[in-house]
Amino acid sequence: MNGVHDMGGMQNMGPVIIEDREPVFHAAWEKRVFAARLACAWHRRWNIDINRHAIERMPPADYVAATYYEKVLFGLETLLVEEGLVTAQELASGRAEAKAAVKDVLGVDGIETLLCNRIRARRGDNVAPRFGTGDAVVARNIHPAGHTRLPRYARGRRGVIARDFGVYVFPDSSAMTRDPKPQHLYSVRFAARELWGPGAAVGDSVCVNLWDDHLDPA
Repeated sequence: MNGVHDMGGMQNMGPVIIEDREPVFHAAWEKRVFAARLACAWHRRWNIDINRHAIERMPPADYVAATYYEKVLFGLETLLVEEGLVTAQELASGRAEAKAAVKDVLGVDGIETLLCNRIRARRGDNVAPRFGTGDAVVARNIHPAGHTRLPRYARGRRGVIARDFGVYVFPDSSAMTRDPKPQHLYSVRFAARELWGPGAAVGDSVCVNLWDDHLDPA
């Protein structure tokens, strides 16, 4: 998905301001949003990749202006409506339209279970790697309408496999069809000049985590 969220290599977006002794939450509502997102995960109606894609669909101007938890709230509200847990009218009014018999509710005794038994992205599937350490590869020049973890700045660029992390869920399909499509995840090293041109330092490089389906032999 070619959206404003894919900001790697973008210019004139202003400096990154690091707040000294920044608190975890700047306001009480941020705590509630964080808690609500965790509580809603109890229903297992979406995964982390679906959640990321929901945030990516935020209107570009709103995305650039939004804080972290405003983006989290947008994604959560989007999924609550799409998954039928609440209606758009209920979100707008702050009131339930009708009493529903909710069978699966996160209670205090379930919080530890929720936090400890998270779904892991790493898989034990016996999937053969397409590449080995040191292999030359080229990132595919794709422009999907849905979620992808292949950043724009790396598409069509040549790199080298620096490390094979093993088999993981493929986020691109996981977000769009819920298909885990397990495959190998690599750290791919790109020379800075390959990405940014002759103005980049000769010895600099960037490592990007990419999956088998993102790569072709160079």
